[in-house]
Amino acid sequence: MKNKSLFQWILLSVLLGSILLSGLIFILWRNLPSTEHLVDVQFQVPMRILSVDHQIIAEFGEKRRIPLPIKDIPMNLIRAVIATEDRRFFEHPGVDARGLARAVLVALKSGRKEQGASTITMQVARNFFLSREKTYARKINEILLALKIDQNLTKDAILELYLNKIYFGKNAYGVAAAAQVYYGKSVADLTLSESAMIAG
Repeated sequence: MKNKSLFQWILLSVLLGSILLSGLIFILWRNLPSTEHLVDVQFQVPMRILSVDHQIIAEFGEKRRIPLPIKDIPMNLIRAVIATEDRRFFEHPGVDARGLARAVLVALKSGRKEQGASTITMQVARNFFLSREKTYARKINEILLALKIDQNLTKDAILELYLNKIYFGKNAYGVAAAAQVYYGKSVADLTLSESAMIAG
């Protein structure tokens, strides 16, 4: 009899917890920002002064960025970024459940966050919509936004946003600016090892 009431109490607790969690997710989902503007993003680029023959004489602005469509980014560089950041990018719906579960288990064992679980889509969500503060609320919003972005955009569109937005150091935002800053060349001219270095 004691075991039966304990089982019923556990079942009721799980049921109530599931209802509360579902309600919370529903409320958060309804309050997420619209992802429609991601379809036509205008990236901030530095002001460039060109010579008569269209050579850059000077650039003014904090951020170095050369936005490129996905078709102009070499496949070697795309593969290197995916291999480094999110191996299962084409398989998951914006959130890698296996990676997230692994990061949670490592954190529970060690008592501190040692592994990141952010996918490329989650990083797009964070960089376009969220702050960098490390809170559970922000992480939940990041996960929900990633799921929403993956529903509304193609994988190529998500990759294009990521590859043009992400910071690569030395004021270089995006892979094209990183290629110029680190190797003085366009992404099309990067070698395989240079692509791997930028991705790493």
